[in-house]
Amino acid sequence: MDKKIIDSLPSSPGVYVFKKEKHYLYIGKSVNIKARVKSHFENARISQKEAQIVSLSDSIDWITVDSDFKALLLESSLIKKYSPKYNSLLKDGKSYLYLKITVKEKYPKVFICHRENDGLSLYFGPFSSYRITKSLFSEIRKIVPFCTQKKDGHPCFYSKIGLCSPCPGQIGSIAEPTIKKKASALYKRNIRNVIRILSGNPEKVVKSLNAELNIMSKSEKYEEAIKLRDRIYRLKYLVGQRNFNLDLDADFFDAKAGLTALIGVLKKYYPDMNILRRIECYDVSHFGQKQTTGSMVVMNEGVPDLSQYRRFRVKKEGRRSDFDSLAQVIKRRFANDWPYPDLIVVDGGRPQVKKVISEIRSLRIDLPVIGIAKDPDRLIAGTDGFPTVKLPINHTGFNLVRLVRDESHRFAKKYHLLLRRREMI
Repeated sequence: MDKKIIDSLPSSPGVYVFKKEKHYLYIGKSVNIKARVKSHFENARISQKEAQIVSLSDSIDWITVDSDFKALLLESSLIKKYSPKYNSLLKDGKSYLYLKITVKEKYPKVFICHRENDGLSLYFGPFSSYRITKSLFSEIRKIVPFCTQKKDGHPCFYSKIGLCSPCPGQIGSIAEPTIKKKASALYKRNIRNVIRILSGNPEKVVKSLNAELNIMSKSEKYEEAIKLRDRIYRLKYLVGQRNFNLDLDADFFDAKAGLTALIGVLKKYYPDMNILRRIECYDVSHFGQKQTTGSMVVMNEGVPDLSQYRRFRVKKEGRRSDFDSLAQVIKRRFANDWPYPDLIVVDGGRPQVKKVISEIRSLRIDLPVIGIAKDPDRLIAGTDGFPTVKLPINHTGFNLVRLVRDESHRFAKKYHLLLRRREMI
């Protein structure tokens, strides 16, 4: 296939299809179709799978949409319909993920699952990445609360933090028939709205929520109206945003290609860098105003190694700022007899990179350090002047760093949820 076809592609969100005659070989989605397809051609030099996709295809079709969110839903529906050969080749025997809604139950629940094995439930997907599936699940739940508790009978944990409201476990114990009927109707309406969002009809949900908002305002229920208004804003942002990280597909990501590309970029700053077996990423975050925590996630050979992840509760002594917290985490990490990384990634820009370098040098350790700053995402090299590493947004090596950064955020959020649960007990 002639690489010149790239020039005819749009630079907008949407779905693209590599085809051979009428056969679908690979379906993908992106915030920028032209840039993403171009990366397939570039990666064909270092990835066998990419080389096969490009060499076997004789044409590329595409469909543009308004947002990354709609691209995600369109891609999943097309994969389900056509089952392209190269979309089925997930890494390490992993399977696709689905969002399952138990629509035949009195109070339907929503789950993440690996297969469609229940004719009584409604499934949305397939989705290739757990990170994206979990993000979609979590974002929708903040807009339209739903339950994930398999058995009713008592209120679930999420009802205490507004993510399951009304909770089916509470509805059954409501004595007043009128109140119970209203709560039951509200929960079922929430499930209908979840289905509408996942079916690609979020506009109907916005219209429905706006109608509720008008009723609340006329009834002078201002506190409830403010909360509902915020949910409407969140839905509009989810549907319209151009930063759902659709190009970071952890299960399709070619780790070897990512490592090779990242070494090629960083060699300019670290000439002795020839191999990246172990990458560590550090993130400092806060649990309310009470607790500061640090997280360390590890990639071995470009793949997350969960057994090596570590959490740190930052001690108050000597903690004056986030920089002090980061320094404390680094110091405590290197006080342990764990394997040294080939690269340290810091969630942050120049100040964070400087702090980490200062701390490890005080321990007489010399390791490559880079930062990943945001808005927009960019890499900072931990060398003289702390230069910005200029890379295209779809660069494979850049995507590897973004993946490890996103994994550190996920790990930190999971820890905060655990702390919140303990606080409520």
